[in-house]
Amino acid sequence: MHILHWRKSTYSGDGSNCVEIAPATHAVHIRDSKRTTGPHLTVAPAAWTRFVSCVARPQSQ
Repeated sequence: MHILHWRKSTYSGDGSNCVEIAPATHAVHIRDSKRTTGPHLTVAPAAWTRFVSCVARPQSQ
């Protein structure tokens, strides 16, 4: 069984209401930091990269 190494963004502050990710070779795992034993999402690395680039992009009005 592969052990996931979860991490939060350094922008999370106190870290109580965050999304955590665990990048792996063929997937990125995403979970709620308040529910560490709960379910998590798994997406392809390319999908995660597209998501992050869209979220980080300044929004035009």
